[in-house]
Amino acid sequence: MAKRSPYGNTLPMTETAKREDKLRSDLASLRIDRGAPPARRSRPGRARRIVTLVVLLAIAGAGGAFFLRGRIPEVRTALAVVADASQSGPLPVLSGSGYVVTGDRYISIGVRIPGRIEKYFVEEGQTVHKGDELVLIDDRDYRAALARADAQLAVARANLALADSELTRTRELKRQEVASKQELDVAENKANVARATVAQWEAESSQAKVNLEYTLLRAPTDGVILSKAKEVGEIAVPGGFSGSGDLIRMANLSDMRAQVDVNEADLNRVRMGQKAEVIPDAFPDMKYAAEVVKLYPQVDRQKGTLRIEVHLLKPDAKLLPDMSARIAFLADAPADGSKPPPAVLIPGDGLHKNKVGDLVVWIHDGTRVREQRVETAGEYEGRARITSGLKGGETVVISQGPLRDGQSVRLAQQ
Repeated sequence: MAKRSPYGNTLPMTETAKREDKLRSDLASLRIDRGAPPARRSRPGRARRIVTLVVLLAIAGAGGAFFLRGRIPEVRTALAVVADASQSGPLPVLSGSGYVVTGDRYISIGVRIPGRIEKYFVEEGQTVHKGDELVLIDDRDYRAALARADAQLAVARANLALADSELTRTRELKRQEVASKQELDVAENKANVARATVAQWEAESSQAKVNLEYTLLRAPTDGVILSKAKEVGEIAVPGGFSGSGDLIRMANLSDMRAQVDVNEADLNRVRMGQKAEVIPDAFPDMKYAAEVVKLYPQVDRQKGTLRIEVHLLKPDAKLLPDMSARIAFLADAPADGSKPPPAVLIPGDGLHKNKVGDLVVWIHDGTRVREQRVETAGEYEGRARITSGLKGGETVVISQGPLRDGQSVRLAQQ
């Protein structure tokens, strides 16, 4: 639109004025007409809002209580009981992890002569006795060598017989002054050479017989076959590195033992003939009576340990060589014949370790738990033997997750 001048005539609009007018019109189009203010809601609607809020608060409170109840851990408990020596067994003074071994260790049976494996007479796990056949090596070459040695021995014996008869005749002729001294020396030399040749081929024949016997491997002692190193058809050679000539590995299971490395600081707790218990890791509910039979004569300088062996008094078929086991050395009975002091027993799963690695138990006092540090002396029939920290009669938490001192808990249905 045109602007009027002070003298009443109309002036043309500039470009700037046009843009300002357009901007004002655009802003006016964006204005919202709010109209009249809304009327107040009726009181029945407000009452319904209040009732709904109360219901929601009640539901939230119930859910929070349920959530908090779920956060309280559920535990099972057991009673710490006092047992005398007849109920808790001998007191262990030292224990450690080791392995089941055999008294004769392992016997590796290999070939003495090279050859192709012809046949196995045994399988893994089979029990054998001393002298039983184990492996047969192809013996054709060795039979031929024996036959050749025997033939050469026969030729040598025949030559010896001829040389001896010639020596006898030459001696007679020399006595009659018909043969010279030189002829007699030649005859004696021929006889000696023939005799040495016979001895040589007798030795060759004996060696051929021994080699032929080596083609059949026999059990050197009673035992059980542990493994076979090669298969039928393979070539076996004697010697080599890492027992490359071994064909069979066996063990004598009549003398079963267990060995453990004991720290040299604890050697004063172990002596020859001391009673012990062996508990295989594969059968934790089994206990085997044993006694100390060997203390190795040298301490391992790097580890600071001494290897000790115990002999199992009554082993059975469950014990296998190289099986992991726990060996516990037991205390001697009091010299005066008195009974050892009673021990406090708790279930084995009632023992735990805290953040610093100490053995602890959680004692339940009705609603909360508290941490109690304890000292143990092995286990007896699945129960831990407590020597310090408990007096007996305490309610101990078993089979639970992480707890903290003073935490509220609730008892599970037992």
